[in-house]
Parts: sequence; structure tokens; C-alpha cells
Amino acid sequence: MWGEDKQVNMNHTGDHARDRVHRRTVLTTSSSVIGLGIAGCLGADTSTVSVLSAGSLAHTFEYHIGPAFEAETGIEVRGEYYGANAVMRMVEDRTKHPDVIVSADATLLRDRLYGEFTDWDVEFAANSLGIGYNENTRFGQRLEDGEPWYEIALDTDEGDLSIGDPDLDPLGYRAVQAFELAEREYGLEGFRDDLLALVHEEPDEPQMMAGVESGSRAAAIVYHNMAVDHGMPFVEFPEAYNFATPELADQYATAEFTTDEEGYTAVGRPILYNATVNDEADAPDAGHQLVQFLIDTPELLVDAGLTVGDSLPRPTGTLPEAVDV
Repeated sequence: MWGEDKQVNMNHTGDHARDRVHRRTVLTTSSSVIGLGIAGCLGADTSTVSVLSAGSLAHTFEYHIGPAFEAETGIEVRGEYYGANAVMRMVEDRTKHPDVIVSADATLLRDRLYGEFTDWDVEFAANSLGIGYNENTRFGQRLEDGEPWYEIALDTDEGDLSIGDPDLDPLGYRAVQAFELAEREYGLEGFRDDLLALVHEEPDEPQMMAGVESGSRAAAIVYHNMAVDHGMPFVEFPEAYNFATPELADQYATAEFTTDEEGYTAVGRPILYNATVNDEADAPDAGHQLVQFLIDTPELLVDAGLTVGDSLPRPTGTLPEAVDV
């Protein structure tokens, strides 16, 4: 499912990443949730670091990064998770006051936050788009029988297939962009609009996954790591519209989506997660440590279903002295 150029394990993270990993003790993750966030409780306690992150990384921070980071540093990760568009809005209007900001769309963070809240970031992981499905539904059975997803999707009942809310979340607008690119790929006139008339837009990613798991929804357009988090069957979209192949960036860029609320136009681009420390952070030192930890522990990200190729981590802007890539 994953091409050789995209699949990464600890033998293929690149010499630079390996050097960093070797400077650290290999950490084991706890099965308990140590880094769970409580809404509205982003505080200034120096024994904690507050994170406002894209929702698709909730499980990654709570079960992988958070416990391991606290085990090494004694600093507790307190995370809150929303669609990345909503994350940017909360930072911009200061509804939330996080130390670390993490986006599922690297360009979105730069477009929205550079100049006022930060002037640097580090891309630390990649992902791919596809279909997470319930194998006990008619949709799932047909998918496992090898029928093309785009034919089955048009044959579903209204609401059987979920996507994220494209006005709140890159996961949502990437689904719309994937439909557009698939329409061109297969010569399916009107496919994007016909499918959008059928899908259910779910603003809450945990709720979207729960719907598929329970069978109340047949499937959802999700990231690979989300399916891994839930042990859910997953069919990766072809490279032409899975947003996982940097060499196809120009093709991805031919699909756009403009959000209703902010009027932000998102151009199709490879899925890249990036992180920065808020200029207004209460605990900037802890924030820098957490970003450095993301850089230095790619094995935890891979365990969580993300990918980390030789081109990552990759900095943009002028990094603070405390962060070394």
C-alpha cells in the first residue's frame, strides 16, 4: 500500500535522523493517556506544555508523544485538538493561548500565523489520504471485493460516507480536492459535485471514526494514521490524489478549495505536519523542548502511522537556538 519511496521505518529515516535518535535513550510508550488535554486549561505551569494541534494527531500526542516526552523530561503535555483551520482561528483571535501549535497543513500555518505569532516552523511528518471503512457494511464488502471506490461511493445512500468539515479542517478540504482530482483522473464528469451531495460532513474527527466503527456510517475519507489509531481497514487513494507524493505537488495544486468563513483558499499540496512555538507562549522553553522531541524521535511518529522520509524534518524560517534540525 505504501510505496517504497514513502514507507519509513527506523532503518530508513536517514543518517541525520539516526544520529539524533542515537543521542537519546529509546523510549517506550505507556498504554495510559498521560497527555490528555482539558478544554480551556491551557496554563502557564512550567511543569506542563500546552499544545493546540490538528485533530488527526490527538491519538499520536496522547498515546505516543505525550507519555514518552513526560517520561524523558518530566513535562506533561496538555493537548487540545481541533480542525487545523479552527486551530489557526483560535490562535489568531486568542481564544486559545497554546505554547506549541501543530498543523496538518504546513502552508496553512505559515499563511495564517507568520508575522504575528511566529516566524519559523519545522515540518516533522507526512501522511496519506484514503478510505477508512467498516468491513461489515455493504460498502466495505464491495470495496474488499475489489470494486472501484468511486463507483461504490456514488451508489451509497446519502450520509453513508463521511468527510471532515472542509471549512474547519484540511482533512475535509483535502477530501473535496481528492474528489476533484479523481474526477479528472477517470473522466467522471460531475463526480465531485455528485459525491458532495451524498456525503456527510462531520466536524468532529473522533465522532467521524466512531460512526464508521459502529456501522452507522459505512466509510470516511481519512488519513492513514487515523485508520491505524483505530485498527480500521484502510484503502489508500492512488498517488494521483492521495497527497502523499511530493513529486506530484504541481498536480495536486490544480485542485483548490476556498473556505466559507475566512475565505481562505487552500491549494492542493502534499500532506505535511509542522510545529512551531507561539511567540506569546507561557512556557516557551518547554515548547522548544517538545518541538525538538518531535524532531529527534521519528520512531514514535512511525509507530503512530505517520511517515518520516529522508527529507524530514525540514525547517522554515529562522529557528531559535533551542531547536536544532
